[in-house]
Amino acid sequence: MPDNTLSSSRPVRDVADAYVVALAALNPLVASRLGLRPGEDRLPDLSPAGQQASDDLARSTLAGLDSAERAAVPADGDERRCARLLRERLEAELALSGQGENLRNLSSIFGPAQQVRGVFMIMPTAAEDDWAVIARRMARVADALAGYRLSLAEGTRRGLLAAPRQVSSTIGQLDEWAAAAGGRGWFADFAADASVPPALRADLDEAAGSASSAVAGLRRWLAAEYLPRTAGIPDGVGEERYRACARRWTGADLDPAEVYAWGWSEYQSLLDQMRGEAQQVLPGASALAAMRHLDENGEAVDGVEQIRQRLQQMMDDAIADLDGTHFDLAVQIRAVEARIAPPGSAAAPYYTPPSQDFSRPGRTWLPTLGRTRFPLWNLVSVWYHEGVPGHHLQLAQWAHLSEQLSMYQTSIGGVSACTEGWALYAERLMDELGYLSAPGTRLGYLDAQMMRAIRVVIDIGMHLELRVPADSPLGAGQTWTPELAHEFLAAHSSRDGAFIESEIIRYLGLPGQAITYKLGERSWLAGRQAARAAHGGDFDLKAWHMAALSLGSLGLDDLAGELASL
Repeated sequence: MPDNTLSSSRPVRDVADAYVVALAALNPLVASRLGLRPGEDRLPDLSPAGQQASDDLARSTLAGLDSAERAAVPADGDERRCARLLRERLEAELALSGQGENLRNLSSIFGPAQQVRGVFMIMPTAAEDDWAVIARRMARVADALAGYRLSLAEGTRRGLLAAPRQVSSTIGQLDEWAAAAGGRGWFADFAADASVPPALRADLDEAAGSASSAVAGLRRWLAAEYLPRTAGIPDGVGEERYRACARRWTGADLDPAEVYAWGWSEYQSLLDQMRGEAQQVLPGASALAAMRHLDENGEAVDGVEQIRQRLQQMMDDAIADLDGTHFDLAVQIRAVEARIAPPGSAAAPYYTPPSQDFSRPGRTWLPTLGRTRFPLWNLVSVWYHEGVPGHHLQLAQWAHLSEQLSMYQTSIGGVSACTEGWALYAERLMDELGYLSAPGTRLGYLDAQMMRAIRVVIDIGMHLELRVPADSPLGAGQTWTPELAHEFLAAHSSRDGAFIESEIIRYLGLPGQAITYKLGERSWLAGRQAARAAHGGDFDLKAWHMAALSLGSLGLDDLAGELASL
């Protein structure tokens, strides 16, 4: 239960911070992500009882928020924004719990099993005590996964199951984890680190063996018992579930028909832009042919460590160039690390934010998918998205301001449309500033934009079983299916079949998440345009950037309006 005592001039933010502290006690993964509880060695209760405790905390916090809002100073914008965010986020989460989403939670990137494994990659490993904490936490993986199985089993009992495609995908990931370290498993591979103190070797090996056995047990149960029961479960979730899930990711009540039509118009606009840009790469070629040409003949980096170093240099250079010109960065924010993602991760690159005290820096992660050669034309804008000035500048700035705002606004209250929208805006900004001048890199940027526009169309189309627009070059008039979506994305993307398949599975497993990129970017651009119009010739882009990044998290119901007022 949070302490909702109103004892300061910022009552709403006090309630929000109390909620974060209480949630971190319930869910130790939150504590580790934020760096709130050094030495945290527990894992969350992933059973239905654990979800009930989280729901109870959300309800008691909403009651405290009612009192806090009555005490808040009306003119305080941070209090107002925090109150709106906290109420909307908690109500959205309770709505999802109410429809049993936690009981059928199987996803290739944000699922409970993936979160349990992922926490070990952000834990400190510098000291003997650090490894002792890891050993204790790893010994608890079996209990955490057992609780997760209880939730899935309860969902089965209630007829709330994931679709077969999600189950098979998760089983495949668990197989990859099991195959690591010559078949000893990912946890054994992680525990084999040379810096492990000899005194802890036996304990850590035992914990790794227990965790690997638990992963194997979950995999067997999913394959033998759960998967057969999912036969006939549709891939799409339907409009009612989709709207609730989309609110979780966007912070808005959306009209799926309007968003679908807008996404299609973005797709058509990008078709023309890509045709034109392809001529700069290979005159007379189609966009796909130009991208294949770049794959084979464009600049590339050979070697996994070499590409990590190149991506690190790209971020370091961007910070050096942008700090003082388009952003004013605190010292802590200037540190960011490029890492290689472990096997069994999602196929797409990703970012993990710094801890609240910056003892752990922000990090970008590149999945290699077995590759050792990396063409650069389609990586440059992606690293502006994941690193600088994208996710890192926003989320690290939030961590820097967590005491001024609230931990909630700057961490777990994050809305995907706000963060992914900023990251897509950051790619566009770097294009506007002339950073996509190397051969092919602007085509790579447009290729990424095209994928995000198609995401809007096929995410809504698959889940709501809509018809393909009549002017489509592929499948016109047909109902969207995963197979048709795969074919459509493949016809318009440089990505290979395995990556595209992972994308389709991702969209189906996270209804509404895929639309957040372009919708968020739309709000960021609308807010900038309105602010520029209001200020006229006095508009200062650097000042606007820093003010915008200092608002904390906002849902799409509020984002464009708040940005316009800066």
